[in-house]
Formats: sequence, structure tokens, C-alpha cells
Amino acid sequence: MAGGVVVPDGVSAVDYGGGLTLSVFMTCLVAASGGLIFGYDIGISGGVSEMEPFLERFFPHILKKMAEATQGNEYCIYDSQALAAFTSSLYVSGLVASLVASRVSKALGRQAIMLMGGALFFAGAVLTGGAVNLALLIVGRMLLGFGVGFTCQAAPLFLAEMSPPRWRGALTAGYQFFLALGVLIANLINYGTARVSWGWRVSLGLAGAPAALICVGALFLTDTPSSLVVRGRADRARAALVRVRGPGADVDAELKEISRVVEVARQSEDGAFRRIATRREYRPYLVFAVAVPLFAELTGVIVLSFFSPLVFRTVGFGSNAALVGAVLIGAMNLGALILSTPVIDRYGRKVLFMVGGVLMTICQAAIAWIMGAQLGKSGEATMARPYAVAVVVLTCLHSAGFGASWGPLVWVVPSEIFPVDIRSLGQAMNVSIILALAFVQSQSFLAMLCRFKYSTFAYYAAWVAVMTVFVAVFLPETKGVPLESMGTIWVKHWYWKRFVQGHGTNAVALALT
Repeated sequence: MAGGVVVPDGVSAVDYGGGLTLSVFMTCLVAASGGLIFGYDIGISGGVSEMEPFLERFFPHILKKMAEATQGNEYCIYDSQALAAFTSSLYVSGLVASLVASRVSKALGRQAIMLMGGALFFAGAVLTGGAVNLALLIVGRMLLGFGVGFTCQAAPLFLAEMSPPRWRGALTAGYQFFLALGVLIANLINYGTARVSWGWRVSLGLAGAPAALICVGALFLTDTPSSLVVRGRADRARAALVRVRGPGADVDAELKEISRVVEVARQSEDGAFRRIATRREYRPYLVFAVAVPLFAELTGVIVLSFFSPLVFRTVGFGSNAALVGAVLIGAMNLGALILSTPVIDRYGRKVLFMVGGVLMTICQAAIAWIMGAQLGKSGEATMARPYAVAVVVLTCLHSAGFGASWGPLVWVVPSEIFPVDIRSLGQAMNVSIILALAFVQSQSFLAMLCRFKYSTFAYYAAWVAVMTVFVAVFLPETKGVPLESMGTIWVKHWYWKRFVQGHGTNAVALALT
């Protein structure tokens, strides 16, 4: 029988039972592996971008700048819009795919979206690994982007809807774990292939391996109960609940509640986007659908992950040392994520946001100070080796701060806060904003570094400070709250309650569960 549990702010919510069964663990493990392809691409791009055989074939003007670097501006060696487009083109197509995936997911389910994403990413890996000119390289990158857009939209929702409430944070963070693992694997592959003239082809082509893994794994997944109910397949939804919740769970009560919530959503006459954009009671969802991905991208970690080998070359390290630095960043990110995973569901999301935010602010400010003092405004000075090492250490600590906080939580929080009627749209907005900003930043970072120099890192430090304060004031705690009862956190919040109280809509219907 369903029972009550105490959730943040003393609100009572329903606990349907069910623990961390082998079935739910394996299901979430396969779904979380969708993060591998995104992480692999993040890690592989920056390393390949500084391999001389790759540059010689596609971007020979960069090699000329490197040869003249001893007499010029260190900040501007890699300032090339064509080189930036190699990285950023993926995110344009990923943005389009994530928006399309929202509608396709409602019609075909999360499982089908993951299959499509894996297949498209595999095709992109084949094209980029075998590219003979820049046009073919960019087309391959765009196919990779379609794959990333589909899997980013489906996997976090799959994890949130399959996970028991008390384990939802840790299991949904599994997506970021595999993303970070993909980054680390890619950095290690880059280090191993950098000495071979055709090594860049191996690095790019091996992206097909995680894509194939996702395609095979997705074939064995059971679609989520919420997705099945939305598509009118209640019997299959009950079978899925029985499979993942275990014998002690009240699956009939949970299925009844899922069906009720879906029915409330269907009674809405206007579309999901109109509701979230225009209705006052949906204001908290709109704010966090935009704020969470916006702030996550403005931590600066995405561009440091892409371009860390180039940044380390800028401060004076050689090619191999720069790649080793990228490996260290990936390892720190993954290690911090592993250590933070048990904390997400024990101490809550906000604790991690606060700790990670403070650490990232300090690290970015320190990097800006060191680069300003050592390279100067002109970028023509040579950085002393101890300071260059300090930049690497601070970058690693920044990556650890992100890995313990915004890294996993940018997927956890959006996947759990939205009611079912706008859940697909909310996740699509989250992914779309992430990919849109990734495009803008990856296209502009090298130019920013050239023009703003060390102030680039001060810019990111300021944003991290702002987002840390915002989360402390406006984000309610979500740990342990069932998805069907998530509306309670807004009703009790000191600020958001003024928007959701007194409205007989879906948001409040959920809040009164």
C-alpha cells in the first residue's frame, strides 16, 4: 500500500514503495550510457583540434600562426572561425534535433528516440573519421549533432521516470557520469593517437563505438510507464512498473496516479508551449527551463573541456603535455562526480550547487589573475612554468567543482521539476538552450580569448557567482519528492507560491497530490 513520506518544507507526498532493484539499475545503466556520445565528442574535439596532421589537412593557417607565436600574441594563436565551426557545427544540428525529439518522443516513446540518436551518431562518426575535405567533415559533425540532440532529450527523462524517488537524483546523475567518462576516454584516445599522422581519423572514427553500444542497449530497454500511458498503453505501463519497482511496490496505486496526471494534462485545451510561456502558474517552470541550462553553460566548463589543450598550449605547454592536462581535467571531473553522487539524494541538490559554485568562482578568478599577471595584456610575455602548472591545477579544480554540482544537476533538476503535460517540452527547452549556448560559446571562445584575453576567465567567474546566489534564493529542494507530487515544492516556496496558489490548473492539481 502507498504510504506517506516527508519531503522538503514538511510537505507530505506519496511513497509507492519499490527499491533499487536489479532491473531498474540495469535499465537506468543502459539509458545513462546515452551520455557517452556527448562526452566523447566534447573530449575528442579539443584534442583533435591541436593535432598538427589534422590542422595541416583542414586548417593550415593555424600552423602558420603557431610558427609565428614566439613573436606574436599568445592569446590569438587559435583564433579561427573555421576551426571554431568544426566544434560548433554539431550544436546547430543538435539544437534542431532536440526540438524535433520533443514531438517524436510523445508519438514513439523515449526508447525510439535513443535508437535514432545512436544510429545518427554512428553515421556521423563514419563520415568524420573518413573525411577528405572540410565540407564532409562539417556534414559529419552535423550528423553527430542530430545524434546528441535526440539522446540528450530522451535519456534524462527516461532515467527520471524510471527511478524510485529516493534514488532518482543518483540514477539521473548517471547520465553525467557517462558523459564525464566519455570525455576521459576521448582524452586518453587523443593522447594515444597524437603521435600518428592518421591518429585524428582514429579519434574521430571511434565515436562509432559508443553509438553502437547505445543502439544495442536501447533494443533491450522497456519504455517508461509515463510515456506508455501517454500513448494509451496502460497494460504495458503496468508491466513496466512491475518489472522495475519490485514485489514490494504498490504499482497499481502508482499507475493510477500516473494515469490521473496524464489525464489532467490532456484536458488542457492549449499547447504545452503556450501554457509554459503565458500562464502565470507555470512561471516557475519557465524560469528554470531557461535558467538552469543557461547558467550551466555560463560556468565556462564546456569551452574549457573543448579547448583545454589549446588553452594549455597558450600558457606554454607542448602538445603532449597539453593533452595530458586534458586527461587530468577529465579524470577530476569524473572523480568529483562519483564522490558527489551519494550526496545528491542524501543532502540534496542545493548543497552541491553551493559548494561547486564557490569553488568554480575562486578557480576562474585565480586563472584570470595568473594569466593577466604572467602573459600581460599583449599576450607576448612568456609564462613561468610554476604559474603554467598552477593554471592546469586550477582548471582541474574548476572541472571538479563542476563535476560535483552543475555537471550532474543540469540533467537531474530539469528532468524532475516539470509536470507531465510539459515534461517533454521542458526537457527539450533544457537541451536546446544547452546546445544553442554551446554553439555560441564554442564559436566565440577562441575569438574572446584573443580579444578579451585573461578577462575571459573573469567573465565566467562573475557568472558563476551570480548563478550561485540565484540558486540559493530561488531553487526549492527536490530530493525525495515523487514526480507526481513535485508541485508541492512550488506551493511552499516563499517566492513561487504567489504564482501557483489559487489556480485550478495542472500545476496546482499536482501540488495537491
